[in-house]
Amino acid sequence: MANSNAKGDRRERELVNELDAAGFAVMRAPASGSATERELPDVLAGDGEDFYAIEAKSSSGDPIYLDGEEIEALLFFSRNFGAKPRIGVRFDREDWYFFHPGDDAVHVTDGGNYRVKKETALAHGVDFDELVGHSEKVTLAEVADDGPDQGTLDVLAAFERGDLSKEEAAEML
Repeated sequence: MANSNAKGDRRERELVNELDAAGFAVMRAPASGSATERELPDVLAGDGEDFYAIEAKSSSGDPIYLDGEEIEALLFFSRNFGAKPRIGVRFDREDWYFFHPGDDAVHVTDGGNYRVKKETALAHGVDFDELVGHSEKVTLAEVADDGPDQGTLDVLAAFERGDLSKEEAAEML
């Protein structure tokens, strides 16, 4: 049986290859955290419009846990680099799903760590096609709602998460 680090490395390389195939400039920070004193995200990717710093985790079980310090470092790096912070999770026999660390679907434990359950990832995660802009998730509730359109809600959510400045959000609205 392959050790978990080898499997995690293979999954990160898989994500890098998928992002590359989708037209993103992408790099993996090998041994992020151990190769340098600075905590780095596992993957950096950008396509000229969207820039992501991704902490990638995979698991054969359920749930996936992330150390609180990893997430703090991801947020710090993302803010200073100008990237959108994302947690990427992949469960065996499933695709990649992505979350902002502040999403409701990402549970913060009493100990300050982060947890993503498989059922939550499948129900509420942003899939790969949506992350790279090839599709947009729409629920039946959103279609039937007479409130603001999804684009407006997305801009407001991005502003609340800190992905957009007030000026950027106003310009998009």
